[in-house]
Amino acid sequence: MTVPALSPAPPSLRRYIHLSIAAAILTISLKGLAYYVTGSVGLLSDALESLVNLAAALLALLLLTLAERPPDEEHAYGHSKAEYFSSAAEGVLILLAAYSIIATAIQRILEPQPLENIGVGLVISVIASAINFGVARVLMQAGRRHNSITLEADAQHLMTDVWTSAGVVIGVIAVALTGWLILDPLIALAVAANIIWSGVQLMRRSALGLLDSAIPQEERRQVAEILDRYAPQGVQYHSLRTRQAGQRRFISVHVLVPGKWTVQRGHNLLEEIERDVRNALPGPTTILTHLEPVEDPVSMEDIEIDR
Repeated sequence: MTVPALSPAPPSLRRYIHLSIAAAILTISLKGLAYYVTGSVGLLSDALESLVNLAAALLALLLLTLAERPPDEEHAYGHSKAEYFSSAAEGVLILLAAYSIIATAIQRILEPQPLENIGVGLVISVIASAINFGVARVLMQAGRRHNSITLEADAQHLMTDVWTSAGVVIGVIAVALTGWLILDPLIALAVAANIIWSGVQLMRRSALGLLDSAIPQEERRQVAEILDRYAPQGVQYHSLRTRQAGQRRFISVHVLVPGKWTVQRGHNLLEEIERDVRNALPGPTTILTHLEPVEDPVSMEDIEIDR
C-alpha cells in the first residue's frame, strides 16, 4: 500500500473573511442608523441579522485559521473539518437572530408604533444591502472556486440578508402607502421565517460534512474515467471510496495489475494514476492506493470491506 499522496496546501482564504467582517461592521452601522431614524422593527430585524453576520464572520476567521493549519502528529490528515464547525455555528447564530426578530415583532404587533423619516431610512438600508450583495458575490465565487463551505455559508448568509432587506423595504413602503402599522412587524415575522430556513440548511450541510459525505458525483465520475483508461493494460480496480473534509478531498482505491509486472512497474502506474486524479480535481486531494495482483482471488475478497 502506498503512502497517501498529498497535494500542496491550498491558498489562505482568510482575506475573504476579513472582507466579510469589514462589510458586517459597515452594514450594522448603516442599518442601526436606519432603525434609529425610522423606528421600524423591520429595519431593526435587519440590523440584528447584520450583527449575527459579524459574529459569524469572526467565528469563521477563527475556525478557518484552524482549518488551514498543516497536518501534525495528532492530526495526520490535517484540520480541514474545522470548516464544518464554522458553518454549523453560523446556522445556530442565524436561528438565534430569528428568535430575537420574532420576539421584537410580536411586541410591536401588541404595541404598534408609527414610523418616522421613512425615506432616509430606506435609502440607508438599500446602501447597506448593496454592500452585502457585492461581498456575497465575491465570497460565493471564492467559496466555489476553493471548495470552502465556510465562505459559501458566509455568502449564503449575506444573500439571505440582502433578500431580507428587500422584504423589509417593501414592508416599510407598504406602511407608508397604507398607514397599516401592523405590516411592519408582519414583514419582520416573514423575514424571521426566511432566516430560520437558511439556518437549518447550513446546519444540515455541516452535519453531512462531518459524516464524511462522498465527493460530488461528477468528480467521482472523473476519477472512475481515469481508472478506466488503464483497462487495456489489464488493470482493474475496486473499493473506490471518497470523502470530503472542507477544501480537501480524500480518495482510496485498490488497483489490480497483472501478477507478472515488477514492483517498480506497478508503483509507476500508481504514481501516474494519483497524478492524473490530482490534476483532474480542483483543490487539494489526498489519495491512498493499494496494489494487488489481478490473478489472485484473494485480491477480490475485500471488495465489500466496510460497506
